Amino acid sequence: MRWITPAGVLTFTGVAATLPAPLAALRDDGTLAQVRVEPAAIVTTLHPGRQWSRDGARVRTALHAALADPTHWTPADNCGEPDDGPPRDAARELLDGPVGDLARSHGGHIELVDVRDGTVTVKLAGTCHGCPAARTALRQGKEDQLRSNHPQLRFVTAEPRRD
Repeated sequence: MRWITPAGVLTFTGVAATLPAPLAALRDDGTLAQVRVEPAAIVTTLHPGRQWSRDGARVRTALHAALADPTHWTPADNCGEPDDGPPRDAARELLDGPVGDLARSHGGHIELVDVRDGTVTVKLAGTCHGCPAARTALRQGKEDQLRSNHPQLRFVTAEPRRD
């Protein structure tokens, strides 16, 4: 279940390793399988056999209490690897939405190639391929929008031009 929160309530994204007592109790008793932090949401996953109709109110109450003290939330150790899932989802959303719409309105197309270690790589196609304005728009538009919710993002780059 995705619970919408104000952006930046918690200082990390990814799976939570430690949780405030109310949510930790639900994880310990087998209600919650996982709690994942996104820039503007908390995603809770129930263990198999659990049902939102039965357990949802308890999870909601525990989450509200847990968000009152964000200091007891810590991220899981990703072995030093950044969690690229949320930036990938946000990049895809921008390309399917406003950034992609702008490119398509000019006869171009921007394809998501990869998101790794805080770098978003895209492929410019159609009229965007080779257009100097496309690279500027990519940096000033997409990169700024992504970075506003994903501070771990380092930069957006386009694949080298192949003629």
